[in-house]
Amino acid sequence: MFDIAIIGGGTAGLTAAIYGARAGKNVAVFESTAVGGQILNSSAIDNYPALPHISGLAFGQSLEKQARDLAVAFIFEEVSGIVGDFGDFRISTEDGEYHAKTLILACGTIPRKLGLANEARFEGRGVSYCATCDGAFFKGKTVAVYGGGDTALHEANYLADVATKVYVINRSSKLRANPQLITSAKQRDNIDFWLDAEIVDLLGESHLEELVLKDGRKLSVSALFVAIGRVPFGSRLIAGLDLDEHGFVCAKSDCKTKLKGVFVAGDLRTKELRQLVTASADGAVAATSAVDLLNLA
Repeated sequence: MFDIAIIGGGTAGLTAAIYGARAGKNVAVFESTAVGGQILNSSAIDNYPALPHISGLAFGQSLEKQARDLAVAFIFEEVSGIVGDFGDFRISTEDGEYHAKTLILACGTIPRKLGLANEARFEGRGVSYCATCDGAFFKGKTVAVYGGGDTALHEANYLADVATKVYVINRSSKLRANPQLITSAKQRDNIDFWLDAEIVDLLGESHLEELVLKDGRKLSVSALFVAIGRVPFGSRLIAGLDLDEHGFVCAKSDCKTKLKGVFVAGDLRTKELRQLVTASADGAVAATSAVDLLNLA
């Protein structure tokens, strides 16, 4: 029986683990992939206080080490469902069942997909959702990034150092990214912007070879990096939570859900700003709330 079970090993989850363990609680982090979360894919973090230019990998590894040094348990299994109440939540995975008195959901988000017919067929064969993960496979090639936000422009700037040509394709005429990112991308000789353009089909034999746009134009590329936003993950692991229209868990800044003993932290929570610093804050608040509840029981 764990005092606090945290579902998700990203920034919010690891911060919660550190705070919970420092309060003397028995804490477990459930993670199905890699500890550190999506920030591991970032080549450089420039907006986290006191740690300018740190890589996402170094940031995630440092958080993990800090949690491990506090004897936090790491369970590398995918959680398939949770039932129970405060004092005994039963967490099911592919390998068994675990019990915890309180629960912190810090599952984060997953990439939003295009929803095109051939998308799944070309995943890993030219279609990717992470430039730092897969960009090196396309060194010296022509690639495209789909999206106009911060992530898309980060991806484009990263790929410009790897690929011969990078096309940034955006559905609207306006880019939503930070102006500094846009300026940086526009200063690159090998980045071209195609605005007011929508991808409607993906063509190729064994690998992606061509993008078809809504206006009929075709673009030959070796890879497409999709960066059109993210959707919540794990919000339906336990029944009874209030969700907004997009599937995010409704909770105020205290990170408390409507279910006693269940807290939510990080990008999964309804809020205006989803950044590392707010994920860390959520993790600290959620863990502190869980500790207070345990101490009163």
